Amino acid sequence: MKQQTILFDLDDTLAHCNKYFDIVIEQFIDLMLTWYSGHELTPADIRAKQLELDLAGVQIHGFMAERFPQSFVETYRWYAERYDRTTSSDEEERLLALGHTVYAFTVEPYPHMSETLHTLQNDGHKLYLYTGGDAGIQMKKVRALGLDAFFQDRIFVTLHKTTEFMETLLHELELERSATWMIGNSLRTDVLPALHAGIHAIHIPAEREWPYNIVDIDVTPRGAFLQLRSLLDVPAAIAGFARKAAL
Repeated sequence: MKQQTILFDLDDTLAHCNKYFDIVIEQFIDLMLTWYSGHELTPADIRAKQLELDLAGVQIHGFMAERFPQSFVETYRWYAERYDRTTSSDEEERLLALGHTVYAFTVEPYPHMSETLHTLQNDGHKLYLYTGGDAGIQMKKVRALGLDAFFQDRIFVTLHKTTEFMETLLHELELERSATWMIGNSLRTDVLPALHAGIHAIHIPAEREWPYNIVDIDVTPRGAFLQLRSLLDVPAAIAGFARKAAL
């Protein structure tokens, strides 16, 4: 089988991420319900407004670390203005600190992470990590999970994971598109950029998906576009497609 180049996403593809954000958002909602008691504010109201402001921040700033904590403060200020409640710098600092706790969780690998990467490596494929976020935070996860053993210096972290960045990556690395794959949970930042770039894509839906990642597929794939349930299915899927392509 011809060697394939395989780009992996990190968060909610190789390691858990969204569930930690959900935990911290629940803590934020509890605080808001306490501070805004008597205003008939519901958890759904708070969650929807925080999501709206968080997504707006992503569009401007990408996946920078401050974006998520700042969405708590922006939500707090929005409701303060709506209900004519005086804001407090102490409360805002508490919200920022709470938001940053999401980066302190011990990172947990997805099932079959190491097994899958070992199999692909042993099959002779070249593995890359291509992920969005703050470089310091993401590299801390890489080291904690031992992923540098698989990806070595082939690790790329960007605040804006876009089609344009994907094109730049493919060009600079001089990758053969017909033998290159992108694997990730996000339709928006993993699958669509890959399909627009004419490379293969494997979508593995996250256990708990962030609404930002859910978009329509608006391009006809030029190569493989597979949806798998587990990382464990990846090696066989790539091997099967590569065999058919060689016929």
